Amino acid sequence: MSESKNTNAIAGDAAILARRYARALYELAEEKKQLDSVAADLGSLQVLLKVSAEFREVTSNPRLTRAQAVESMKKVASLAKLNPLTQNFLTLLAHNSRLNLLENAIKVFLADLTARRGEFIAEVTTPKALASEQQEQLSKQLDKIAGGKVHLVIKEDASLLGGLVVKLGSRLIDASVKGKLARLERQLKSQQEAA
Repeated sequence: MSESKNTNAIAGDAAILARRYARALYELAEEKKQLDSVAADLGSLQVLLKVSAEFREVTSNPRLTRAQAVESMKKVASLAKLNPLTQNFLTLLAHNSRLNLLENAIKVFLADLTARRGEFIAEVTTPKALASEQQEQLSKQLDKIAGGKVHLVIKEDASLLGGLVVKLGSRLIDASVKGKLARLERQLKSQQEAA
């Protein structure tokens, strides 16, 4: 299986393990023709990791016993009505004391899925939530830039003040007020040093 450019930010032994788990799940989901279902589950888990401090705690707490971790993941899978493949994946990570790899494994799986479909993932950071019309317009513009379907992963960061930052593959488009102010500050400093 080829390495996806989108996963290069993940490094070290943990990255290797996350890739192995993600790609094993990918191959199994592909074999069972359940890629879309598993991808939807992983997208939901990715959101849960961002919004639930309790879920993040369970996935990152080294003091949990294997039995506690497995039981916690079974409860999450049951409540979220996850696909059996996704349930088994979570249980396997918990049983092997590898829940700390979940976030990176999700990123690898989703990046591989979009890359194989000729699609792209754009990480968009905005100071506040975008309306659905704004998301649709941004998605269309990024589709043209990328030359294929772009899926948006939107994060909020109030420190941007306004505008947005888009990371699309290796491209970084910083159209935020914070970014513009930082560029202006660097320009002024270089002019002062030159004088």
